[in-house]
Amino acid sequence: MAKRTGKKINILKLIFKILSVITALIIILIPLAIFSVMFLNTTVRTPAQVFPAEGDAIQIADDGSILIDVRRGETSQSVGLRLERAGLIGSRYVWNLFCRVKNEHVKTGTYRLELPATILSIHSLLVSGKEILHKVTIPEGVTLSKTAVIIGETGICTAEEFLAAARNRELLNYYSIPNETFEGFLFPDTYFFPGSYPAERIVRAMADNFFTQLENIYPDSSRMSMEEINNRVILASVVEREYRVAEEAPVMAGVFNNRLRINMALQSCATVVYVITEIQKKPHPSIVLLTDLEIRNPYNTYIYPGLPPGPISSPGFVALNAAMNPQTTQYLYFRLVDPSSGRHYFSRTHDEHIRAGSNQFIPKGL
Repeated sequence: MAKRTGKKINILKLIFKILSVITALIIILIPLAIFSVMFLNTTVRTPAQVFPAEGDAIQIADDGSILIDVRRGETSQSVGLRLERAGLIGSRYVWNLFCRVKNEHVKTGTYRLELPATILSIHSLLVSGKEILHKVTIPEGVTLSKTAVIIGETGICTAEEFLAAARNRELLNYYSIPNETFEGFLFPDTYFFPGSYPAERIVRAMADNFFTQLENIYPDSSRMSMEEINNRVILASVVEREYRVAEEAPVMAGVFNNRLRINMALQSCATVVYVITEIQKKPHPSIVLLTDLEIRNPYNTYIYPGLPPGPISSPGFVALNAAMNPQTTQYLYFRLVDPSSGRHYFSRTHDEHIRAGSNQFIPKGL
């Protein structure tokens, strides 16, 4: 009887201890839970509550949203410290605990945070990978160096990084491009890239777009040799810098083909402008002078017959289409006769060409 009573007492003591532990845990966990919920749901409602520190890569945009950069290789803890300093979260320790529990890591990129926001919404955004995309418009007819400047101004990558990628021999070999750079093979278009995007991937995107457009223009291009494609691209890049009225582009391509066929110099002022601006690094001329036509450089098609050594610009759809589908004519010359409309006069003989007008040429783009 005594033994049974002792066992009951021991069981009751054990139950009491368990209940005591549970009670103690409840006493500890309930305030902690309330504390965590309060921090998780603490809301930043207006930009006035945000105080970005210099160098913390957190900015208040003009529209009141918050721009947050997650740097390459950065940890969730490092991001939490910056968020706390800026006043976007109440405690980096709660942030770190939440990140561990969720087991989701922040992803590199630039993000736009709309207010009001909580730790929950901030974390959800930074692990989503839904970065801000930067719009980049590359105009038709620009050179590789000008394309680099345009991209560099967006901050996606530097102009130097872009040029290095555009001269990467391994990348050029991947596309079987025989030239020293991607000049002419990066299609002018509007692109959307995330911030801090690798320059090589930008070049790939633009080159992929180029070959897609080429296939759309000339479905049989896949059967052409790369040498023939390159020659057509060189021609297209010259036409791009010469034409102003779209319907004249195929006629110009036909004129240049006629000259090539009889081994006559192309005599394109656009190639001379390329020498002046891209090789000699001088300002874009308002007019091409007779002395300019005497510059000794392989790209000067007044002196050297045949196509220039490589493309002189980024040809768009119209110029590429013209080079792939030139109009058959007997013309050997053309001259700008109406600067306001951009129209040219096409002629068969040099005498007819001379009678057509002035000896001055106004480069495209001015």
